[in-house]
Amino acid sequence: MISLYDQVVLTRNVDEHGLCRGDVATLVDRVPHPQQGEPGAVLEVFNALGESIKTVVVRESEIESLQADEVFAVRSLVRAS
Repeated sequence: MISLYDQVVLTRNVDEHGLCRGDVATLVDRVPHPQQGEPGAVLEVFNALGESIKTVVVRESEIESLQADEVFAVRSLVRAS
C-alpha cells in the first residue's frame, strides 16, 4: 500500500494538467468519491529543482509505487492543447 508522502508514478497521461504517464509526484492525501466510486489521490507535483508546481487529484488506480529498477528522466512541462 502506498503511504502518504510517498513518491508515486502516474500510470496514464493527465492531459488537463500537462502531466504524462511516468511522471513522478508525491501522494499528499486521499479523498473519498462523493458517490461511493473510486477514491481519489491528491498529488503534489514538483519540478526538477524540487519546487512545487501544482496539486492534482487522480483516481487511486492511476498511480503506482516507484520501483527499484526505474530511473528518473527530465522533460519540459508543456500544457496539452
